[in-house]
Amino acid sequence: MSGPSDYQPTNSALKWIERRLPILGLMHSSFVAYPTPRNLNYWWTFGAILSMMLGVQILTGVILAMHYTPEATMAFKSVESIVRDVNYGWLLRNIHASGASMFFLAVYIHMFRGLYYGSYKEPREILWILGVIIYLLMMATGFMGYVLPWGQMSFWGATVITNLFSAVPYFGESIVTLLWGGYSVGNPTLNRFFSLHYLLPFVIAGVVVLHIWALHVAGQNNPAGVEAKTEKDTVPFTPYATIKDAFGVSCFMLFFAWFIFYMPNYLGDADNYIPANPGVTPAHIVPEWYYLPFYAILRSIPNKLAGVTAMFSAILVLAFLPWLDTAKTKSSKYRPLAKQFFWIFVIVCLLLGWLGGKPPEGIYVIAGRVLTFCYFAYFLILLPLLSRIERPRSIPNSIADDVLAKTGSRSTPMVSTAIALAVAGALFAGSAQNARAADHEEVPPSQKWSFSGPFGKFDRGSLQRGLKVYKEVCSACHGLSYIAFRNLADAGGPGYSVAQAAAFASDYKIKDGPNDQGEMFERPGRPADYFPSPFPNEQAARAANGGGLPPDLSLITKARSYERGFPKFVFDFFTQFQEQGPNYVDAILQGYEEKPPAGVSIPEGAYYNKYFPGHAIKMPKPLSDGQVTFDDGSPATVAQYSKDVTTFLMWTAEPHMEERKRLGMQVFVFLIIFTGLMYFTKKRVWADAH
Repeated sequence: MSGPSDYQPTNSALKWIERRLPILGLMHSSFVAYPTPRNLNYWWTFGAILSMMLGVQILTGVILAMHYTPEATMAFKSVESIVRDVNYGWLLRNIHASGASMFFLAVYIHMFRGLYYGSYKEPREILWILGVIIYLLMMATGFMGYVLPWGQMSFWGATVITNLFSAVPYFGESIVTLLWGGYSVGNPTLNRFFSLHYLLPFVIAGVVVLHIWALHVAGQNNPAGVEAKTEKDTVPFTPYATIKDAFGVSCFMLFFAWFIFYMPNYLGDADNYIPANPGVTPAHIVPEWYYLPFYAILRSIPNKLAGVTAMFSAILVLAFLPWLDTAKTKSSKYRPLAKQFFWIFVIVCLLLGWLGGKPPEGIYVIAGRVLTFCYFAYFLILLPLLSRIERPRSIPNSIADDVLAKTGSRSTPMVSTAIALAVAGALFAGSAQNARAADHEEVPPSQKWSFSGPFGKFDRGSLQRGLKVYKEVCSACHGLSYIAFRNLADAGGPGYSVAQAAAFASDYKIKDGPNDQGEMFERPGRPADYFPSPFPNEQAARAANGGGLPPDLSLITKARSYERGFPKFVFDFFTQFQEQGPNYVDAILQGYEEKPPAGVSIPEGAYYNKYFPGHAIKMPKPLSDGQVTFDDGSPATVAQYSKDVTTFLMWTAEPHMEERKRLGMQVFVFLIIFTGLMYFTKKRVWADAH
């Protein structure tokens, strides 16, 4: 549809290039003169958003790969080193991790838009199939990337998902062994996934080029679902579509920046801040949110092979849509029944996603089976049936008529959609009530933290007091392996000078060597040294703690969390609440009780803590009033100790928090101004077209 270019450069050098390689003419015909339907709405800007996100993911991924170590014993630490020690490494990691979620969010909206407006129908079948291939490649790339941090959820997610291939008859075990590079998930698996995760984005980029090529051959679909016939139906891609896409992208960037700078862990899992441990299985293994609908389909079928087949079929069925839906009218805007069932299908997908994050038990299993049937029924029963029995409304003769007449229904939601919403709400409420009934754990109370909110900062006095509590109490059992003494003098930290940090380090004895005689020796600590572990190895730590392994506290406030539930989870996004970890740690330190409640038995060698899962904790009560004396006269109480040491541990988990929030505010001011300029520029440009 782009046609031959009539672009003629005026510069002699460009003329010389154009005669030999007409790339400028190709770009002009594809991105400047390309005729674009004038009735495109903002749902079409997600194509540009996806192009931007692919570029962002490739760029940040290449830079992160320069610092990442794909080795099982070093991968987790290398990711933390990127965040802590690489200049703006925390920003690159946040962009890449949150960018994966934004990429999938945009692609889902892009796909639902295509479903609603019939963008898979003739002559765009190849365009649609290429889109499905891109989606499959994205899912593979995202899964392999999720494994690379080598945290608990990464490791066990890889174990569960790769083990699904064992259901394939005859070749299943061989496929799993090939993926693992051995007989369990380990270092060869990590190397394979890293290589493929690095390679596949470039494959995606190649298929995207084919996708855009197919788009330019068949032409863009539009909300009316009618083809362009005259010049009145279209506008040049630049400046009209370009400026509209720029405004849409800038709005999306505001949403994206919210996650990068203020809610970087909102969509993540706290267990992934725990190094991978093959000997400890998480209580509830859950993939990333964008896989949850298919994970729910997998778990809804008790037979392993049937479940795996259903999961992959749920994706592959999309490729056959051009032949399942044979209705002549493309847009659901003019198909009343198709429109109602489309929104019901959207609700089904959302509920499947919600069920994918719930344990496979009770009503969740039953609901999963019902919704799985509804998912496949939409494609295999409803769409073919509607193609034959539905009587669509009349469509406009041209795109220009659609713009002038503003046809299409703007009525309130259809009755069936309202009924579906009510049923979904009832199912949601019933399931949530069932979940609450099974939940007897105390929820940690929310505390007021100086570092919460968009302008939150660490209380320097609290950080210094917390460091003292750690040194005098916690360091006897727990290490801080990701914190160097020099970090105590970093901006945004406890506020010590370089000299004070060096003096603090000198109080520690660091094992070093070997010396010239081949012997290990001890020396005073230096600022470049990291806080030493209280035990030489894991076995010694377990022996000294009754078989329990005291966790490293560097990331403890990010590695611990609790469910907030609905609707608090939604409100947390707007209020920027992300203090589950600090609340949990503070509650554990204050949650010890001498005598357990009636009917609760605690094993020998354990202690009752009302906030600890299961209530039986092996760590004895660590804090008591008067245990540590503060130089500034702060109260020597358990409540004060808990708050101060938790504040300090929040800093050890995220030492760049203040820088993140400060830069985030600057970025938001810039994006708001830029978005405003794009909006008024778009209005000025499109005033001529209308």
